[in-house]
Amino acid sequence: MSTTPMRLIVMGVSGCGKSTMATALGERLGLDIVDGDDLHLPESVAKMRSGIALEDADRWPWLDRIGAYLSQPHPQGRVVACSALKRVYRDRIRAQAGDVCFVFLDGDFELIDQRMRQRVGHYMQPGLLDSQFRTLEIPQADESDVIRLPITEPVQDMVAKALAALQARTSSRLHPAL
Repeated sequence: MSTTPMRLIVMGVSGCGKSTMATALGERLGLDIVDGDDLHLPESVAKMRSGIALEDADRWPWLDRIGAYLSQPHPQGRVVACSALKRVYRDRIRAQAGDVCFVFLDGDFELIDQRMRQRVGHYMQPGLLDSQFRTLEIPQADESDVIRLPITEPVQDMVAKALAALQARTSSRLHPAL
């Protein structure tokens, strides 16, 4: 078994399934799981609840909390659902957390908009999806720590593909929790 705890970020725009995928991966691999939304400051949540898009100044302390969370010791590792929309955001997390792998949930606007409109009780308003897509910088080939998955597949298939890609990146066998 690997001696280095795994550090994962499940990333993408709001409504793409980050929380669901992070939970599925965390349970499968025995990782400590947190939804990045839970690390936002109350002021940021209030902005989003009011339909106001966050600015970088709102995001920096949030990204620092995510990086700090990932860098804390945990026997198997940690997984966070976090938008990480810009490369500079991903770089900030990398600087704080060290060796981290991003799982990018890739989907088109129409599908994600439909999913967001079906959600109940989430503070992220569907009207903010435009700003999410405008902010999104799709990870490029030189970001070798990113696994890209289409969100059109069932979650169990996405988990299987993520596990296979993670296995290919490690020198030792992954031991999913049963």
